[in-house]
Amino acid sequence: MSHAAAISPARKSKEPVLMAHGSVLVTGITNGKIATWLFLGSEVMFFTGLIGAYIVLRGGQGWTNWPDPTKALNVPLTAFNTFLLICSSVTLVYGLQGIQADNKRQGNIGLWLTTLFGAVFVGVQGYEYYELYHHGVRPDANLFGSCFYAMTGFHGLHVFLGVVALLVLSIMGLCGKFNSKNYAAVELTGLYWHFVDLVWIILFAIVYLM
Repeated sequence: MSHAAAISPARKSKEPVLMAHGSVLVTGITNGKIATWLFLGSEVMFFTGLIGAYIVLRGGQGWTNWPDPTKALNVPLTAFNTFLLICSSVTLVYGLQGIQADNKRQGNIGLWLTTLFGAVFVGVQGYEYYELYHHGVRPDANLFGSCFYAMTGFHGLHVFLGVVALLVLSIMGLCGKFNSKNYAAVELTGLYWHFVDLVWIILFAIVYLM
């Protein structure tokens, strides 16, 4: 038997392992995480387009002719809402750490608090829309209204979808579906949720404070 023939079985035995788990062995990153990052990359381009269009349109109108956001919008209420969303990222990290440590109680508390904060954020934003609409800040009122509702509305939709996902994860957590060996769904949802939080901080600074 030749030397090449002697080592071929070893090579064949290793090939299936490398094909099935190559991304984990070589990079340490799962396929799910790579897919999530690719999705978030497309979201970055989407929100970059919205924010860029807002800046261009506002610059074209003249900064002095644009409504003063601090007077047209409820900045204190939205600042509180922003604080809630930031807290939700903290509680999600807290919950994920609990799951990774097989601390079911900590994991469930973190997931449910995150879901609650996210739901409150959506509710407060809905209340803000109601108040603004009845005070003349409407999508069809002027360019400022169109930009405001387009940017905050699309972000609000992302938060709403995230809350739905978190609610499902919270229920699964109560059923004991997560532990130190099975937490990928929570981790990947966390990446999405942290991205949504970061985008909102940028939107808040540009739309409400500038």
